[in-house]
Amino acid sequence: MSFFTTWFVVFSVGLLAVLSPGPDFVLTIRNSLVYSRRAGIYTAFGIVVGHVVHATYCLVGIGAILARSILLFNVFKWVGAAYLIYIGISSFQARQQHIEVARLQQNLDISSWKAFRIGLLGDLLNPKATLFFLALFTQFIHPETPVIAQAAYGATIVGIAFVWYPLLAIVISQRRVRKTFQSISHWVERVTGAVLIALGLRLAISKAHD
Repeated sequence: MSFFTTWFVVFSVGLLAVLSPGPDFVLTIRNSLVYSRRAGIYTAFGIVVGHVVHATYCLVGIGAILARSILLFNVFKWVGAAYLIYIGISSFQARQQHIEVARLQQNLDISSWKAFRIGLLGDLLNPKATLFFLALFTQFIHPETPVIAQAAYGATIVGIAFVWYPLLAIVISQRRVRKTFQSISHWVERVTGAVLIALGLRLAISKAHD
């Protein structure tokens, strides 16, 4: 595939993954509603920085594996494909859920730094985030992939998060919007699941690198 085609696939999968309700999604919504819009936005910024860390060490790690052994890289790639199919099936079976938010008074707001730390640690300590970044990048990074292209893939996922999570905090701060998100969240997960399954199957039938 050309760089643009590959980038578009990375963008599409990354967009659906970020939109799909998960720990980062819940943290952003919770802090936006329980505390304030400001707390939600700083929580979102913490999540974005967490994405930067995940993307960086995953890309560096993949590069190190490529430098040592193509066979080992292909093993990681197949494991990554299996994981994408697994989370795809799990997402495809998603049912409608309701996000419960504690009722606290507005004067119990938290500091910007604390909100940022909640988002950062919540994202960094989520093992599924690590597995997703590794699984996604191993599908599109090959021995001949330029470093600048790898950086573009990582920046794409981070950029999506940078736009989505702060926007989510702003919009969800309006309580009447929450019900709309709850009613469509399971459909977002199902679409995400279908895409991830297709991506994993695409790898399963593709030719491994020699």
